[in-house]
Amino acid sequence: MTNILSIITFLPLVAALILAVFLRGDDAAANRNAKWLALIATTATFLISLYVLIGFDRGNTGFQFVEDRSWIMGLRYKMGVDGISILFVMLTTFLMPLTILSTWEVENRVKEYMIAFLVLEGLMIGVFTALDLVLFYLFFEAGLIPMFLIIGIWGGQNRIYAAFKFFLYTFLGSVLMLVAMVTMYRAAGTTDIEQLLAFDFSSTPMHFLGWTIFGGLQTLLFLAFFASFAVKMPMWPVHTWLPDAHVQAPTAGSVVLAAVLLKMGGYGFLRFSLPMFPVASDIFQPVVFWLSAIAIVYTSLVALAQSDMKKLIAYSSVAHMGYVTMGIFAANQVGIDGAIFQMLSHGFISGALFLLVGVIYDRMHTREIDAYGGLVNRMPKYALVFMFFTMANVGLPGTSGFVGEFLTLLGTFRENTWVAFVAATGVIFSAGYALWLYRRVTLGALLKESLKSITDMTPRERWIFVPLIVMTLWLGVYPRVVTDITGPSVEALVTQVAAATETMPEDPAAYRVVEATTGADAAAAEH
Repeated sequence: MTNILSIITFLPLVAALILAVFLRGDDAAANRNAKWLALIATTATFLISLYVLIGFDRGNTGFQFVEDRSWIMGLRYKMGVDGISILFVMLTTFLMPLTILSTWEVENRVKEYMIAFLVLEGLMIGVFTALDLVLFYLFFEAGLIPMFLIIGIWGGQNRIYAAFKFFLYTFLGSVLMLVAMVTMYRAAGTTDIEQLLAFDFSSTPMHFLGWTIFGGLQTLLFLAFFASFAVKMPMWPVHTWLPDAHVQAPTAGSVVLAAVLLKMGGYGFLRFSLPMFPVASDIFQPVVFWLSAIAIVYTSLVALAQSDMKKLIAYSSVAHMGYVTMGIFAANQVGIDGAIFQMLSHGFISGALFLLVGVIYDRMHTREIDAYGGLVNRMPKYALVFMFFTMANVGLPGTSGFVGEFLTLLGTFRENTWVAFVAATGVIFSAGYALWLYRRVTLGALLKESLKSITDMTPRERWIFVPLIVMTLWLGVYPRVVTDITGPSVEALVTQVAAATETMPEDPAAYRVVEATTGADAAAAEH
């Protein structure tokens, strides 16, 4: 099937268009039809994406299922997947039907709610399949709009503030990326990502206003892309939009935000920063390492101080993304494999944790930890599922959370022992805040009168968690299901980066310092 990636990308958008044009009314029947159409469309998208996964050649390090045709104004419509991007497509299509199922109790502007999620799914898939700079940027930026609406319309009391903070942070970070893309086009003469991956952007030191910029054009391009992807992850200290967005977003919005949208930053580092700007990536490796280590420790400590369940899990997400950036910029096979694995694992685990918060929020309409306690007495099934994902979030061996953290720490250890040591303390802190949350919410005596009539999970709610439990266990006991797919593409990436950086000075400090020079020095150097 030659256009299968376009079908996967645009099927949710077609379903959204059908909802917008043909579905009338806002009564119970219309709302039910909107939910069913959204569920059928997202399920069909997942089933079609399975065809791509089954037909994917794991030994091929290039892009597969490529679609390339003329678009507008000389631009190309080009899509494809490799061993890195295909798993993010699968993560997206796998989670969206479960997300739609979690919205079954929503009664406020249901048609518009379903349209927002369908549009968001199509745009997220487009990010992971685009092989043209312009196409990638359009999908990357357009995804802000439905999430902005989801938070701003269906969010909590401070939803307007959180929605604008989310939009401004992520949009402003991407403005610099747009400037960098224009510069790349002028330098390479193409917006084709496949060709840009093979283009050698200059790494010759540049002189600007008396300063020597080591890494040259690569450094400037790297910083521009870094501004966008670091906010999207988000990395410390540009992470402050995330807790507010999670707290105010509806449950389904938090699931998609944590499970998929954050991964766009990590994917961007893997698709652009490392292969296109390898010298600059190597120069800034220590900076990224220490920012990641600080994020892991700092946000874990902040999580311990939270009184809101969603905010605690949001800070936990920032900490776990710290492992991802460490693994990526370790630039070795183990580290990058671990980073990809961690992103996929975090998608299942964090999505499940936000769904678990949503289960009790729907009953009690509060996320305050102090409002709960002793739920195991009334909700034993809920307590069991909550315990499972708490252990997975901590990184218990046998779950996917352990594999991702272990591989990223191992890959980082090979590059910087001290960073790995500091980051490893985050495993202890994560156990502290995760178990503390579980104990206060579920264990102990059931003392609060408001909780004595609370009911356990419904069959629909239980079935939502079954696929997430299966994936978390499967990846935990058989991680090769991921590494066999990512391995060849990651190996090719590592080889490319190593070849580009092997001509750098033997002493990394000679390259990894941006130092001031006098105007005379700059003139002499140019002469």
